[in-house]
Amino acid sequence: MATGADVRDILELGGPEGDAASGTISKKDIINPDKKKSKKSSETLTFKRPEGMHREVYALLYSDKKDAPPLLPSDTGQGYRTVKAKLGSKKVRPWKWMPFTNPARKDGAMFFHWRRAAEEGKDYPFARFNKTVQVPVYSEQEYQLYLHDDAWTKAETDHLFDLSRRFDLRFVVIHDRYDHQQFKKRSVEDLKERYYHICAKLANVRAVPGTDLKIPVFDAGHERRRKEQLERLYNRTPEQVAEEEYLLQELRKIEARKKEREKRSQDLQKLITAADTTAEQRRTERKAPKKKLPQKKEAEKPAVPETAGIKFPDFKSAGVTLRSQRMKLPSSVGQKKIKALEQMLLELGVELSPTPTEELVHMFNELRSDLVLLYELKQACANCEYELQMLRHRHEALARAGVLGGPATPAVGTAPASAEPAVSESGLGLDPTKDTIIDVVGAPLTPNSRKRRESASSSSSVKKAKKP
Repeated sequence: MATGADVRDILELGGPEGDAASGTISKKDIINPDKKKSKKSSETLTFKRPEGMHREVYALLYSDKKDAPPLLPSDTGQGYRTVKAKLGSKKVRPWKWMPFTNPARKDGAMFFHWRRAAEEGKDYPFARFNKTVQVPVYSEQEYQLYLHDDAWTKAETDHLFDLSRRFDLRFVVIHDRYDHQQFKKRSVEDLKERYYHICAKLANVRAVPGTDLKIPVFDAGHERRRKEQLERLYNRTPEQVAEEEYLLQELRKIEARKKEREKRSQDLQKLITAADTTAEQRRTERKAPKKKLPQKKEAEKPAVPETAGIKFPDFKSAGVTLRSQRMKLPSSVGQKKIKALEQMLLELGVELSPTPTEELVHMFNELRSDLVLLYELKQACANCEYELQMLRHRHEALARAGVLGGPATPAVGTAPASAEPAVSESGLGLDPTKDTIIDVVGAPLTPNSRKRRESASSSSSVKKAKKP
């Protein structure tokens, strides 16, 4: 037979030495077993934390007598080891065998069950879960005015609505309980269509003007097509199912090949664009030093403008930019041109800094570019007129000196326009063996006219002094 010591070993109860010797189990051993365990656990050896080891690291260590540290934070005080039956000395709440009725039932059936004595006389708690569908009710006058249908009789419609109230719009059950002997045989879709058509009609008739209606809509044709398609899908043969699976696998393979081809083409396009950009950069680098060579000839041709208008920079870099920055003149435009441009804008009555909308910025930049081009063309035209006038005065001076074959006339003042000799196109012309005398007395006052006049007068006096 099992002794008390065996029972204590099975229940892991230590007990006092007297109880252990006698082999009996006391009431305290059954009710308060935690105290025994606490004494036993206090007797276990505890190791001191080594020096230099943090407390958190030492807490992660465990021996065979301890549980492993949890992966997630948990309340160790309410573990499964401590949850045990705690017998108390309080009185239990009284229960009573009492009758009850269910409000969901209309037959008045009486049932019995155990319930607390304090809850006697209260309603059945599960009666609140009895939810019913609100099926509309129509009168005889409403049916004759709005709900009459040649395919349905009033008795058949009343039978349909009676079954809808009894079975809470479970139309499969309604179709099963439908009286097909007395009335025409109907499908589930026909019953749904008739019911929701009457609900929509009654909602429109009874609605208050100015309110939003939630009218139920049922598409019987769509529901019939859906069921037909479902029936065809269900009646497929195993060969058809295998063929469809094969076609789906082939479709996946085709899509995978298509994606791979597109990826290869994109990679190839990237390589082509990278090669084109590098080739263009090399070409521009090779052509860049060649463009700097013909800069010395620009001083010899003042009649050609340096730039044709203004080339505004394009702001294509990433980031946020102001539209007004596109109205700033580039650094290539000189201060003289800027002042002339401002003067022309003031003469035209245009603001120097208008509101920078997209259209105004574009038109304002085009206007300033055209004005700068006009300014440069005017400068070129003035230079051409100056050169033409210089050549005309030179021709007059040569004609007075007799170089062109006519009688020599003294160079006194400016010759009148009527005395200007006619020169033939064949070139009665300049004798390269004779020195020419340039008289620029009548030249206009240009920036370099004074220097040209002084050089011409000095050269003419030297020529006269050398003559015999």
